[in-house]
Amino acid sequence: MTKIFLFMWMCSAIPGNGCIKMSTPQSEFSEMYDCTLYGYTYSSVVIKSLSRKTVNEKEIFTKFTCQSQEIV
Repeated sequence: MTKIFLFMWMCSAIPGNGCIKMSTPQSEFSEMYDCTLYGYTYSSVVIKSLSRKTVNEKEIFTKFTCQSQEIV
């Protein structure tokens, strides 16, 4: 059985700052489509939860990947 796992990071584009792995309410999916859609939707939620000033000053963005893994 294959499961799809979501891995997400919050990043800053300012040199010297990096990315921090973040937890998400849902991280396991049965299809790549669902994982990808959730990643984009949750990214929007995260950015909207921050102030416009913070995002602009810290140059914050999110990135994510959906990876399939065989479950035994």
